[in-house]
Amino acid sequence: MYDYDEEVLEVFLKKQGQLFSEPVAETLEEAEEFLEDSMAVVCKNLREVKEYFDETGADISGMSDDEILEACEVFELPSGRFLIVEG
Repeated sequence: MYDYDEEVLEVFLKKQGQLFSEPVAETLEEAEEFLEDSMAVVCKNLREVKEYFDETGADISGMSDDEILEACEVFELPSGRFLIVEG
């Protein structure tokens, strides 16, 4: 199980609309529970994001870095890390 820090939880709460049509969490606690249940992943950098997609069998060949980062399941964090939430 992954411990999601406050930055991850706050960004997910603020930007969850990019992935879901209705809010799935309204508090930090609900956000943490949702991310745990969905096995969301925090990546340190773009390289780890690409590795994650490769490992899960997603076809990202031919996609630019910007296209990968603009995917609705990728949430960019202010610290430069990325949260990936499968919808």
